[in-house]
Formats: sequence, C-alpha cells, structure tokens
Amino acid sequence: MKQSRFMSLVEFVANVIVGYGVAVMTQILIFPIFGLHTTLAQNLKMGAIFTIVSIARSFALRRVFEAIRMRTAK
Repeated sequence: MKQSRFMSLVEFVANVIVGYGVAVMTQILIFPIFGLHTTLAQNLKMGAIFTIVSIARSFALRRVFEAIRMRTAK
C-alpha cells in the first residue's frame, strides 16, 4: 500500500521537527565536553542551519536515487 501525499507531508514535518530537537539537544549536551560554550539562542540558530542542510541533503539523495531508478527501469 502506498503512503498518501498528505501522510508523506506529515512524516516529513515530524521528521524535521524531531531532527531539529535532536540537533539542539545534542549540541547542548556535547559542546561543553569539547570546551564549547554557547547560548541557547546560538544552539537554536545552529540547529536551524543543521536542519536546513539535512533537508537539502535528503532531497538531493532522493532525487539521485529516483534518477537511478528511472534509468534502470528503461
């Protein structure tokens, strides 16, 4: 059974929100171990950057694999 477009969107949004939270929490916990001391605002901004990069990476990989699938289907 295929996933509906709406449920794909819900999954995507949930993945982005959870990923952002994980990125920020990881920074808060790990940075001090390496002597990096940042404010919450800095962690939120870095988390946003990491999230945008992750979305771009996921999109690019999805397009690459779709191109491979289309090429092998011919």
